[in-house]
Amino acid sequence: MEVMDVQQEHTLQSLASGTVAVIPAYNEARLIGSVILKARKHFATIIVVDDGSSDDTAEIAHTAGALVVRHETNRGKGAAINTGFLTARGLSPDVVVMMDADGQHLPDEAPAVMAPILRGDADIVIGSRYMQRRSNVPTHRVWGHQVFNFMTSHTSGVMVTDSQSGYRAFSKAALYAITFSSSGFSVESEMQYLARDYNLRVIEVPITILYHEKPKRHVVAHGMKVLNGMLQLIGQYRPLLFFGVPGLLVLVVGLLWGLWVVDIYSRTLQLATGYALISAILVIVGTLSLFTGIMLHSIRAMILEALRKE
Repeated sequence: MEVMDVQQEHTLQSLASGTVAVIPAYNEARLIGSVILKARKHFATIIVVDDGSSDDTAEIAHTAGALVVRHETNRGKGAAINTGFLTARGLSPDVVVMMDADGQHLPDEAPAVMAPILRGDADIVIGSRYMQRRSNVPTHRVWGHQVFNFMTSHTSGVMVTDSQSGYRAFSKAALYAITFSSSGFSVESEMQYLARDYNLRVIEVPITILYHEKPKRHVVAHGMKVLNGMLQLIGQYRPLLFFGVPGLLVLVVGLLWGLWVVDIYSRTLQLATGYALISAILVIVGTLSLFTGIMLHSIRAMILEALRKE
């Protein structure tokens, strides 16, 4: 990563602790300036991570008063947030707020999002557009969010109403504990898995989201990217569920199929070779998948235990 201004880099350690905003941005020159200007009254420092933009996002953000860190190429939202958090750690803030650069989040709602952290009631606060229905959310987004909410909440064990919200606050403990493996837009979902792993307290507060214009990305394509990312997260964070449960089901089907082959042979004294091969394949695949899930689950538990002892 490249810090845009050398003087800013030298003054990182001298900046006041307190409230810090992290704003990942990619080609947001049209709105980033106004977002920063509105947010400045709520934050001691605003960190904008320019994720390889081809427009004037970085220059406008710098002029508006933000500390700008640049990626030479577009690396994805998760990577941008990791860079923002890494920079924020050098400031030792009391609370870090993550918000979008496209003007959908209202900076004036930042105090409400930060309040539970500052009171010591939570480690992660999620701004939810569905708690009080303040936002006019397009129907297709509501449907997609409900699917993602169900998948993320029930596989992570952390129940929330808006798993895809990008308006979030983090305590100092959360800031230092978590690093995201997701590079894309499934990073919001990953936070729930990390919260469960590190015993971080999560609560939600109502927020308003403004939909100024049509989305920059095709809705279906974006949804498929998020879904793909979530499936990867389930495999990574819940291997016993991802590999073990399907493996057990396939194993049971294979055994039942094998009993059917035995029944056919007992009645006809002829081996149903094709059915027997199917049964054997199902048993082998199911057994391998089941034991893969068990082994990955055990290895992950050992790694987590070692990390917690550090």
